[in-house]
Amino acid sequence: MKQLKNLLIILGLILTYVLFVGIYFTNKVMYIRKKTNEEILDREMKLGHYKEEAYRKLAKKELTIPSPLGYNIYGELFDLPDSNRYMIFSHGVTQNTLNSIKYMNIFMRKGWNVVLYDHRRHGKSGGTTTSYGFYEKHDLKAVVDWVRDQAADDEAIIGVHGESMGAATLLMYAGGLEDGADFYIADCPFSDLEEQLAYRLKADFKIPKQLVMPIASTFLRLRDKYSIRDVSPINVIENIDNPVLFIHSEPDDFIPIMMTQQLFEKKKGKKQLYVAKNGSHAMSYSDNREEYEKAIDEFLEEIGYS
Repeated sequence: MKQLKNLLIILGLILTYVLFVGIYFTNKVMYIRKKTNEEILDREMKLGHYKEEAYRKLAKKELTIPSPLGYNIYGELFDLPDSNRYMIFSHGVTQNTLNSIKYMNIFMRKGWNVVLYDHRRHGKSGGTTTSYGFYEKHDLKAVVDWVRDQAADDEAIIGVHGESMGAATLLMYAGGLEDGADFYIADCPFSDLEEQLAYRLKADFKIPKQLVMPIASTFLRLRDKYSIRDVSPINVIENIDNPVLFIHSEPDDFIPIMMTQQLFEKKKGKKQLYVAKNGSHAMSYSDNREEYEKAIDEFLEEIGYS
Protein backbone atom coordinates (compact mmCIF):
# COMPACT_ATOMS: atom_id res chain seq x y z
CA MET A 1 0.00 0.00 0.00
CA LYS A 2 2.83 2.35 0.90
CA GLN A 3 4.64 1.53 -2.35
CA LEU A 4 1.50 2.26 -4.34
CA LYS A 5 1.09 5.58 -2.54
CA ASN A 6 4.70 6.53 -3.28
CA LEU A 7 4.24 5.54 -6.90
CA LEU A 8 1.14 7.68 -7.19
CA ILE A 9 3.01 10.63 -5.65
CA ILE A 10 5.86 10.20 -8.12
CA LEU A 11 3.43 9.93 -11.05
CA GLY A 12 1.58 13.00 -9.77
CA LEU A 13 4.81 14.99 -9.59
CA ILE A 14 5.78 13.90 -13.09
CA LEU A 15 2.36 14.83 -14.47
CA THR A 16 2.47 18.19 -12.69
CA TYR A 17 5.91 18.87 -14.16
CA VAL A 18 4.81 17.90 -17.67
CA LEU A 19 1.68 20.06 -17.49
CA PHE A 20 3.58 23.01 -16.01
CA VAL A 21 6.35 22.89 -18.56
CA GLY A 22 4.01 22.24 -21.48
CA ILE A 23 1.50 24.96 -20.69
CA TYR A 24 3.88 27.56 -19.25
CA PHE A 25 6.49 27.22 -22.00
CA THR A 26 4.04 27.20 -24.89
CA ASN A 27 2.21 30.18 -23.41
CA LYS A 28 5.51 32.07 -23.38
CA VAL A 29 6.11 31.12 -27.01
CA MET A 30 2.62 31.65 -28.39
CA TYR A 31 1.67 34.73 -26.38
CA ILE A 32 4.98 36.50 -25.90
CA ARG A 33 4.51 39.97 -24.46
CA LYS A 34 4.43 42.62 -27.19
CA LYS A 35 5.93 46.07 -26.81
CA THR A 36 3.51 48.98 -26.82
CA ASN A 37 3.64 51.79 -29.36
CA GLU A 38 4.83 54.08 -26.58
CA GLU A 39 7.73 51.78 -25.70
CA ILE A 40 8.83 51.47 -29.31
CA LEU A 41 8.49 55.17 -30.08
CA ASP A 42 10.34 56.18 -26.92
CA ARG A 43 13.28 53.99 -27.90
CA GLU A 44 13.27 55.03 -31.56
CA MET A 45 13.09 58.74 -30.73
CA LYS A 46 15.94 58.46 -28.23
CA LEU A 47 18.04 56.78 -30.91
CA GLY A 48 17.13 59.46 -33.43
CA HIS A 49 15.37 57.04 -35.78
CA TYR A 50 11.89 58.56 -35.52
CA LYS A 51 11.03 62.22 -35.98
CA GLU A 52 7.30 62.64 -35.71
CA GLU A 53 7.00 65.79 -37.83
CA ALA A 54 9.00 64.29 -40.71
CA TYR A 55 7.08 61.02 -40.49
CA ARG A 56 3.69 62.76 -40.57
CA LYS A 57 4.66 64.66 -43.73
CA LEU A 58 5.19 61.43 -45.64
CA ALA A 59 2.34 60.42 -47.92
CA LYS A 60 1.17 56.98 -46.92
CA LYS A 61 -1.69 54.65 -47.64
CA GLU A 62 -3.01 52.21 -45.06
CA LEU A 63 -3.36 48.67 -46.35
CA THR A 64 -5.58 45.74 -45.43
CA ILE A 65 -4.22 42.57 -47.00
CA PRO A 66 -6.13 39.31 -46.50
CA SER A 67 -4.06 36.54 -44.96
CA PRO A 68 -4.57 33.05 -46.39
CA LEU A 69 -4.96 32.02 -42.75
CA GLY A 70 -8.24 33.89 -42.30
CA TYR A 71 -7.46 37.31 -40.81
CA ASN A 72 -6.30 40.70 -42.10
CA ILE A 73 -2.74 41.93 -42.28
CA TYR A 74 -2.26 45.62 -41.58
CA GLY A 75 0.27 47.49 -43.67
CA GLU A 76 1.34 50.91 -44.87
CA LEU A 77 2.49 51.89 -48.36
CA PHE A 78 4.86 54.82 -48.81
CA ASP A 79 4.62 55.43 -52.54
CA LEU A 80 7.21 57.41 -54.49
CA PRO A 81 6.27 58.72 -57.96
CA ASP A 82 7.95 57.09 -60.95
CA SER A 83 9.65 54.33 -58.94
CA ASN A 84 9.21 50.66 -59.73
CA ARG A 85 11.35 49.52 -56.80
CA TYR A 86 9.69 48.25 -53.62
CA MET A 87 11.08 47.28 -50.22
CA ILE A 88 9.01 45.25 -47.78
CA PHE A 89 9.98 45.33 -44.10
CA SER A 90 9.38 42.38 -41.79
CA HIS A 91 9.80 43.39 -38.13
CA GLY A 92 10.98 41.35 -35.17
CA VAL A 93 8.97 39.64 -32.46
CA THR A 94 7.23 41.98 -29.94
CA GLN A 95 7.64 44.92 -32.39
CA ASN A 96 5.41 46.47 -35.08
CA THR A 97 5.67 48.74 -38.12
CA LEU A 98 7.11 51.57 -36.01
CA ASN A 99 10.28 49.54 -35.51
CA SER A 100 10.84 49.38 -39.28
CA ILE A 101 10.85 53.14 -39.89
CA LYS A 102 14.63 53.41 -39.42
CA TYR A 103 15.20 50.90 -42.20
CA MET A 104 12.48 52.48 -44.33
CA ASN A 105 14.33 55.80 -44.24
CA ILE A 106 17.45 54.20 -45.73
CA PHE A 107 15.59 52.98 -48.79
CA MET A 108 13.31 55.95 -49.29
CA ARG A 109 16.41 58.13 -49.55
CA LYS A 110 17.50 55.82 -52.37
CA GLY A 111 14.19 56.22 -54.19
CA TRP A 112 12.44 52.99 -53.19
CA ASN A 113 8.74 52.60 -52.46
CA VAL A 114 8.22 51.04 -49.03
CA VAL A 115 5.70 48.65 -47.54
CA LEU A 116 5.65 48.18 -43.77
CA TYR A 117 3.39 45.55 -42.28
CA ASP A 118 2.52 44.02 -38.91
CA HIS A 119 3.04 40.33 -38.32
CA ARG A 120 0.10 38.26 -37.08
CA ARG A 121 -0.84 39.07 -33.47
CA HIS A 122 1.30 42.23 -33.66
CA GLY A 123 0.30 45.83 -34.20
CA LYS A 124 -2.99 46.11 -36.06
CA SER A 125 -2.90 42.69 -37.75
CA GLY A 126 -5.14 39.79 -36.82
CA GLY A 127 -4.09 36.35 -35.71
CA THR A 128 -4.06 34.90 -32.22
CA THR A 129 -0.60 33.36 -31.79
CA THR A 130 3.03 34.04 -32.65
CA SER A 131 4.81 31.19 -34.48
CA TYR A 132 8.25 32.70 -35.28
CA GLY A 133 7.94 32.26 -39.02
CA PHE A 134 5.85 29.11 -39.39
CA TYR A 135 2.55 30.91 -40.03
CA GLU A 136 4.14 34.32 -40.60
CA LYS A 137 5.77 33.16 -43.85
CA HIS A 138 2.32 32.76 -45.41
CA ASP A 139 1.47 36.36 -44.50
CA LEU A 140 4.72 37.58 -46.02
CA LYS A 141 3.79 35.76 -49.22
CA ALA A 142 0.45 37.57 -49.21
CA VAL A 143 2.27 40.90 -48.86
CA VAL A 144 4.74 40.11 -51.66
CA ASP A 145 1.86 39.01 -53.90
CA TRP A 146 0.00 42.25 -53.13
CA VAL A 147 3.06 44.33 -54.04
CA ARG A 148 3.49 42.43 -57.32
CA ASP A 149 -0.13 43.18 -58.18
CA GLN A 150 0.21 46.80 -57.04
CA ALA A 151 3.33 47.36 -59.13
CA ALA A 152 1.63 46.04 -62.29
CA ASP A 153 5.04 46.23 -63.93
CA ASP A 154 7.00 43.24 -65.17
CA GLU A 155 10.20 45.19 -64.53
CA ALA A 156 9.35 45.96 -60.87
CA ILE A 157 12.01 45.02 -58.33
CA ILE A 158 11.00 43.76 -54.89
CA GLY A 159 13.28 43.31 -51.91
CA VAL A 160 12.48 42.12 -48.39
CA HIS A 161 14.32 43.25 -45.26
CA GLY A 162 13.73 41.38 -42.02
CA GLU A 163 14.98 41.80 -38.47
CA SER A 164 15.33 38.88 -36.02
CA MET A 165 12.07 36.88 -36.26
CA GLY A 166 11.28 38.91 -39.37
CA ALA A 167 14.58 37.77 -40.90
CA ALA A 168 13.84 34.13 -40.05
CA THR A 169 10.38 34.61 -41.56
CA LEU A 170 11.70 35.87 -44.88
CA LEU A 171 14.14 32.95 -45.08
CA MET A 172 11.31 30.51 -44.33
CA TYR A 173 9.21 32.21 -47.00
CA ALA A 174 11.92 32.24 -49.66
CA GLY A 175 13.17 28.74 -48.90
CA GLY A 176 9.96 27.04 -47.87
CA LEU A 177 7.18 28.63 -49.94
CA GLU A 178 8.50 30.56 -52.91
CA ASP A 179 11.56 32.58 -53.80
CA GLY A 180 9.23 35.40 -54.76
CA ALA A 181 11.26 38.54 -54.09
CA ASP A 182 14.30 39.64 -56.08
CA PHE A 183 16.58 39.82 -53.04
CA TYR A 184 16.56 39.63 -49.24
CA ILE A 185 18.31 41.29 -46.32
CA ALA A 186 18.31 39.08 -43.22
CA ASP A 187 19.37 41.00 -40.10
CA CYS A 188 20.17 38.76 -37.08
CA PRO A 189 18.00 35.73 -37.87
CA PHE A 190 18.03 32.50 -35.90
CA SER A 191 18.95 29.44 -37.92
CA ASP A 192 16.73 26.96 -36.06
CA LEU A 193 14.01 27.70 -33.51
CA GLU A 194 14.65 24.60 -31.42
CA GLU A 195 18.34 25.47 -31.12
CA GLN A 196 17.54 29.10 -30.36
CA LEU A 197 15.11 28.16 -27.59
CA ALA A 198 17.62 25.65 -26.22
CA TYR A 199 20.28 28.38 -26.22
CA ARG A 200 17.98 30.73 -24.28
CA LEU A 201 17.03 27.97 -21.80
CA LYS A 202 20.68 27.37 -21.02
CA ALA A 203 21.63 31.05 -20.92
CA ASP A 204 18.63 32.30 -18.93
CA PHE A 205 17.66 29.35 -16.72
CA LYS A 206 20.61 26.91 -16.85
CA ILE A 207 18.15 24.19 -17.93
CA PRO A 208 19.18 21.52 -20.48
CA LYS A 209 16.87 21.30 -23.46
CA GLN A 210 16.20 17.59 -22.86
CA LEU A 211 14.06 18.47 -19.82
CA VAL A 212 11.85 20.90 -21.72
CA MET A 213 11.90 20.67 -25.51
CA PRO A 214 10.21 17.27 -26.05
CA ILE A 215 7.34 18.29 -23.76
CA ALA A 216 7.07 21.80 -25.17
CA SER A 217 7.12 20.63 -28.78
CA THR A 218 4.35 18.10 -28.10
CA PHE A 219 2.17 20.71 -26.40
CA LEU A 220 2.85 23.24 -29.17
CA ARG A 221 1.75 20.75 -31.81
CA LEU A 222 -1.46 20.11 -29.85
CA ARG A 223 -2.17 23.76 -29.15
CA ASP A 224 -0.97 25.56 -32.29
CA LYS A 225 -0.74 22.75 -34.86
CA TYR A 226 2.97 22.91 -35.66
CA SER A 227 6.21 21.59 -34.22
CA ILE A 228 9.16 23.66 -33.03
CA ARG A 229 11.26 21.63 -35.47
CA ASP A 230 9.14 22.96 -38.34
CA VAL A 231 10.67 26.41 -37.83
CA SER A 232 14.15 25.97 -39.22
CA PRO A 233 15.57 28.43 -41.79
CA ILE A 234 18.77 26.35 -41.98
CA ASN A 235 16.76 23.43 -43.39
CA VAL A 236 15.38 25.46 -46.32
CA ILE A 237 18.16 27.98 -47.01
CA GLU A 238 19.56 25.92 -49.89
CA ASN A 239 16.28 26.45 -51.77
CA ILE A 240 16.84 30.21 -52.05
CA ASP A 241 18.33 31.12 -55.40
CA ASN A 242 17.99 34.91 -55.20
CA PRO A 243 20.65 37.01 -53.43
CA VAL A 244 20.73 37.38 -49.65
CA LEU A 245 22.63 39.92 -47.55
CA PHE A 246 23.16 38.52 -44.05
CA ILE A 247 23.75 40.95 -41.19
CA HIS A 248 24.63 40.25 -37.57
CA SER A 249 26.41 42.15 -34.81
CA GLU A 250 29.39 40.41 -33.30
CA PRO A 251 28.43 41.14 -29.65
CA ASP A 252 24.86 39.80 -30.04
CA ASP A 253 24.28 37.49 -27.08
CA PHE A 254 20.57 36.89 -27.66
CA ILE A 255 20.81 35.19 -31.04
CA PRO A 256 24.48 34.20 -31.47
CA ILE A 257 26.30 35.30 -34.62
CA MET A 258 27.14 31.64 -35.23
CA MET A 259 23.56 31.14 -36.48
CA THR A 260 23.91 33.72 -39.23
CA GLN A 261 27.32 32.34 -40.15
CA GLN A 262 25.78 28.87 -40.53
CA LEU A 263 23.05 30.27 -42.77
CA PHE A 264 25.55 32.21 -44.86
CA GLU A 265 27.75 29.17 -45.38
CA LYS A 266 24.83 27.00 -46.49
CA LYS A 267 23.25 29.56 -48.83
CA LYS A 268 24.05 28.87 -52.48
CA GLY A 269 24.48 31.51 -55.16
CA LYS A 270 24.89 35.23 -54.60
CA LYS A 271 25.27 36.25 -50.97
CA GLN A 272 27.10 38.70 -48.76
CA LEU A 273 27.77 38.86 -45.02
CA TYR A 274 28.16 42.04 -42.99
CA VAL A 275 29.35 41.57 -39.41
CA ALA A 276 28.78 44.70 -37.32
CA LYS A 277 31.47 45.34 -34.74
CA ASN A 278 29.12 47.02 -32.27
CA GLY A 279 25.62 46.47 -31.01
CA SER A 280 23.49 44.06 -29.03
CA HIS A 281 20.67 42.09 -30.63
CA ALA A 282 18.90 43.94 -33.48
CA MET A 283 21.11 46.98 -32.93
CA SER A 284 23.48 46.54 -35.87
CA TYR A 285 22.09 49.60 -37.64
CA SER A 286 21.69 51.78 -34.55
CA ASP A 287 25.31 51.29 -33.48
CA ASN A 288 26.95 51.09 -36.92
CA ARG A 289 24.93 53.39 -39.16
CA GLU A 290 27.45 54.35 -41.81
CA GLU A 291 28.84 50.82 -42.10
CA TYR A 292 25.34 49.32 -42.24
CA GLU A 293 24.28 51.58 -45.10
CA LYS A 294 27.59 50.95 -46.87
CA ALA A 295 26.99 47.19 -46.64
CA ILE A 296 23.56 47.66 -48.23
CA ASP A 297 24.99 49.89 -50.97
CA GLU A 298 27.69 47.35 -51.81
CA PHE A 299 25.16 44.53 -51.85
CA LEU A 300 22.75 46.40 -54.13
CA GLU A 301 25.59 47.34 -56.46
CA GLU A 302 26.79 43.74 -56.59
CA ILE A 303 23.35 42.41 -57.55
CA GLY A 304 22.64 45.23 -60.02
CA TYR A 305 20.01 47.23 -58.10
CA SER A 306 22.05 50.25 -56.94
